[in-house]
Amino acid sequence: MLNLKKRLSGLILTIALAAALCVPAAAAQNSTQNFTRSKTYAGEFSDVAPGTTFYDNAAALYEYGLSVGKSDGTFGLKDSVTVGQIVIFSGRIHSLYATGDAESGAAGFRKEGQAAYEPYLAYLQTAGVLGTEMDGLYTAPATRAQVAHVLAATLPASALPLVNDSLVTTAYASRQYITDVTEYTDYYDDILTLYKAGLSVGSDARGTFAPNDRITRGAAAAMLTRMVDSALRLTPAWTVTTGPAASENYSAAGTSWADLITGDTTYSAAPTTKGQIAADIAYMLSRESNVLELDYGGAVTSQYVDNVMNTALNAVKTYCEQMYNSVECTYQSSIGKVTLTFSAVATGANLPSYRDYTLSTAIAVHDKLWSEGTITANMTQMEKARAYYKWICDNCVYDTGAKDDSISHIAYALFRNGRAVCDGYSGAYNLLLKLEGIECYALSNSDHIWTVATLDGKSYHIDTTWGDASNGVDYSYFAMTADQSWKHHSW
Repeated sequence: MLNLKKRLSGLILTIALAAALCVPAAAAQNSTQNFTRSKTYAGEFSDVAPGTTFYDNAAALYEYGLSVGKSDGTFGLKDSVTVGQIVIFSGRIHSLYATGDAESGAAGFRKEGQAAYEPYLAYLQTAGVLGTEMDGLYTAPATRAQVAHVLAATLPASALPLVNDSLVTTAYASRQYITDVTEYTDYYDDILTLYKAGLSVGSDARGTFAPNDRITRGAAAAMLTRMVDSALRLTPAWTVTTGPAASENYSAAGTSWADLITGDTTYSAAPTTKGQIAADIAYMLSRESNVLELDYGGAVTSQYVDNVMNTALNAVKTYCEQMYNSVECTYQSSIGKVTLTFSAVATGANLPSYRDYTLSTAIAVHDKLWSEGTITANMTQMEKARAYYKWICDNCVYDTGAKDDSISHIAYALFRNGRAVCDGYSGAYNLLLKLEGIECYALSNSDHIWTVATLDGKSYHIDTTWGDASNGVDYSYFAMTADQSWKHHSW
């Protein structure tokens, strides 16, 4: 009996030991040690075979337990990744880091009838990784900027150290690399984080990111696997020029609309001359306002107010790059208070966002021409103006169907749609020249508007609209004298 008890105790002990050996070590909490390959890829995705582009990345996602592919048995390397799918990947990576299990984070948020991304989104929002900024976009193809936004927030800084911080900061600030990203680009800080953390080096030797382009599941897989495997992170092979040689890498980033206003900005509460009204308009624009308050201190007639309003409208059109081409006037004739509110036809409440887009895009064009060497520091103003003239003509067509209330009358249309009429052409061109520091204004007659610019100390007339000939760029309308310009359009 005693021996039997000993044998039984021994058996129980053996079983207990065996059971203990089968229990995996407890996952660490909030640790990169949880990023381990728990499976071995053996061709589970029919479109991911050795030698396939992004093979290593798609296979790694399977091995880390972050993807089981699509329902048809493929990974979908060439398919566009949606915002919702990036949220799913982010939720799994965050959960794997936090708990050691890719699915445990979203598990507590699952409900019947949900879209696949919803529990992961709820988990990330609860964890403070994401907010509601992408609501309504989850089923749409993700842009590269949106992917950057999600991935940059997925892991804490300790798990995603900025190993390339100094290099990327210098390269970007000097506008030698990543030149298609400016501070006006959506999620530009998050895009730079991807470079600094080694998750991206861009798509070419200049580090181009293409923030508004869609991204494939294969390309996304490359960045995702670099998040969980530090050995895969990259360092850009960039040579950053510093010192005097770097002066050619000029950026207009940070330029505001107010920065573009030069000359007399003296405010007159009761302007009586064209010069005073023009100065008031410049004052208003220098304050980034579209409202001009006047006070004549006594009775004024409606005819007088009408004259002031028309003079002010003509003055604001000389700044056509600012995109104001209409005015609304309210006044109290008995005491001489006049309020002029400027706007643009066919824009309504959208004008502020149109102006933001226009300025940021113009800055991106300016910086791109510098970064690629089309514009250089040793060029004359005439040469720079000619380069921008060509860019305008190459990137726009005349909107033959435009009406008086068409959006084609403002610079936004050229930068956004590549289609404009004369005031849109002139506005966009003048904006680029002013970002270059070239003094210019718009001159108009009853049916046309063009540019007058000071190039290397001399005044020239430039008509980008007429220069945009159907068979190429017509330079006969570039840098005309006043007499030459008069022959084409009097004023």
